Amino acid sequence: MYNRQFFSTRLGQAAMVSVITMAAFVAIGPQIQAQPAYATTVVVEQVELA
Repeated sequence: MYNRQFFSTRLGQAAMVSVITMAAFVAIGPQIQAQPAYATTVVVEQVELA
């Protein structure tokens, strides 16, 4: 299934790009220092209707 003919199709090229992208994320992932996401506080006024 995964031969030269498969990788010459659009599906094969998309699969190859997907694998390369995942490998890049695995390689670069530990180097990225993500800042913690803080939830913002939302001020809401409640009004009681009669």
